[in-house]
Amino acid sequence: MHDGNLSGTSCFLVGIGGSGMMPLAMILRARGAVVAGSDRGLDQGRVPAKFDALRAAGIALFPQDGSGVASPDQRVIASAAVEASVPDIVAADALGCARATRAETLAALFGASAVPIGVAGTSGKSTVTGMIGWILHAAGRDPTVMNGAVMKNFASADAPFASALVGRGEAFVSEVDESDGSIALYRPTIAALNNVSLDHKGLDELRQLFGDFVRKAVVAVVNIGDAEAARIAETVAAESLVSVAIDAPADLVAERLVPAPFAIAFDLVAGDERHRVTLAVPGRHNVANALVALGAARAAGVPLAVAVGAIAGFTGLRRRFDHVGDAGGVSVIDDFGHNPDKIAATLATLHAFPGRLLLLFQPHGYGPLRTMRRELVATFVDGMAAGDRLVLPDPVYQGGTVARDVTSADIAADITGAGGDARHIADRAAAAAALVAAARPGDRIVVMGARDDTLPLLAADMLAALAAKGGESARP
Repeated sequence: MHDGNLSGTSCFLVGIGGSGMMPLAMILRARGAVVAGSDRGLDQGRVPAKFDALRAAGIALFPQDGSGVASPDQRVIASAAVEASVPDIVAADALGCARATRAETLAALFGASAVPIGVAGTSGKSTVTGMIGWILHAAGRDPTVMNGAVMKNFASADAPFASALVGRGEAFVSEVDESDGSIALYRPTIAALNNVSLDHKGLDELRQLFGDFVRKAVVAVVNIGDAEAARIAETVAAESLVSVAIDAPADLVAERLVPAPFAIAFDLVAGDERHRVTLAVPGRHNVANALVALGAARAAGVPLAVAVGAIAGFTGLRRRFDHVGDAGGVSVIDDFGHNPDKIAATLATLHAFPGRLLLLFQPHGYGPLRTMRRELVATFVDGMAAGDRLVLPDPVYQGGTVARDVTSADIAADITGAGGDARHIADRAAAAAALVAAARPGDRIVVMGARDDTLPLLAADMLAALAAKGGESARP
């Protein structure tokens, strides 16, 4: 697999609708490969618009029954999570097809590009990737961008699932995942590191993975306002390091933050330069994201003044504090919050302004509940204010065997025991209806969770239900 023209290469992607697989499919197709794929969600009839978008890009879709893998010349690409028993994998093995993981394929494309820019960190990497991509695009650099989330700037009616951007320029901007260890495959020219915290792996392993990643780069842009990232920055050669921080000494510093409900402004100080930056996304965490993105864009040759002007036009990502609309005086927000850091950032951003929070949190699996039980409970107990309400439907379950020793009911009981207002309502539609019924003007409803691309549809349904309740039309 090499960068550039892939004409003649035949690729079959197993799980092609996944958040990491779909943009990879789009990039491979745009580079000339013949691309086909299958997905369990397609077979189950979930989110048909996503699969329509893949077909519109010239990608053939097959049931996940092995029928799409028909030639030994096909390269079969699957995420590490796909089991050997899936019929497409059985067929690939029987035919002797070349096999690759999603991460191996992406790393090969990334490594063969002229200016590979890799974005890592526990939280915020999709946003930083989107910000860098938008700055480079606005500066006329025509980048290729691989993101795990839909970039609203590049989404349109005829391309609603813009998690990839395919350009002809030298830069290839990609978020890099540590959860499966595949970060070790990437060799960035410019590495960006936002933060390091407990999520998928223990801290010792994360320090090693992230540290190795940034030390490989010609330029490493690191948010030293994060304690763990700062520790890693100390291991980077001084001539390679670009440090960024909020209200602390660094190469790029953010000062005089002025938050708004759905935006934030700050002063950017870089040596003798000072610029006023306005973001169309809210929260202190997005200031940190912007600092890393601005540092990476400058390292890629974009003048800081140009980058500052461009980032003002960054409109955010779907499902990252995504303001769906307002009805009956109630705002509906769709958010990817699923680990303690992300949830805490969302709650803090919302509580900077008045209004009760009505939260629907759908856990992204039984395993994460078991792993993060104590931290999740503490995050909600600390982050919710008096009057806030939380409902938890059952976790995402998409088949397979999984231990269910910790449930949504356990989390709700722990939070209630610590003085919070939390309820387990097993059925998601019933949980949503309970919040709509309770909502009154001034409230903010927040839909939170990951690994389930029907959550935006739920948020839209809740907005419509609020409008019907108030006898008005919803305002996006």
